[in-house]
Amino acid sequence: MKKICLLTAAASVFALNANAMDWSMGNQYFRPYIGADYVYSYAKHGAIAKNAKKDYNSWMVNVGTDIARYTSIEAFFQQTGERKSHAREQQTKSEFYAWGLDLYGRIPVMCSGFNLLGSLGAADYNVKYKFRPTDRSMDKQRVGYRAGAGFSYDFNNNVSFRVMGRYTYIGMPNLNNLMEVTAGLRYTF
Repeated sequence: MKKICLLTAAASVFALNANAMDWSMGNQYFRPYIGADYVYSYAKHGAIAKNAKKDYNSWMVNVGTDIARYTSIEAFFQQTGERKSHAREQQTKSEFYAWGLDLYGRIPVMCSGFNLLGSLGAADYNVKYKFRPTDRSMDKQRVGYRAGAGFSYDFNNNVSFRVMGRYTYIGMPNLNNLMEVTAGLRYTF
């Protein structure tokens, strides 16, 4: 029974586009997509959070659409895990989440399926800190501005792989900026 369910699920994935809806709405470039990424972030902390861990591993989900031949717009949500650090007598826990919007431009590299990418965007960052033994905590929120470069590889018309390097300026005393590397998959409808 389990094998039949597995085979049915596999067949439905391959047939996903067989009766796909026309998403174009009259625009030949309108192609929505969804994606998931792994994100490595390096944070520049300051002020009382200067002893917080600087590296974060997180995940990101995104949804976007092509809006022109070589241009797309994408909304995303990113969440990190909590990081603990110890310095002298103080323990610091830190984490953040972000949501925002990015505009992507791409340049195809010959007919190979590779594309060079550039992005500009803005995101709302919410950073949380907890300090021990004082039991002090902080929850700060601020808009950060993002710029990135990378590449993507299109396996076929629907599935692609993307790698991006990104710099984000947040400008808080406790978190000035982030440098990130993301890698993930996209499925275009």
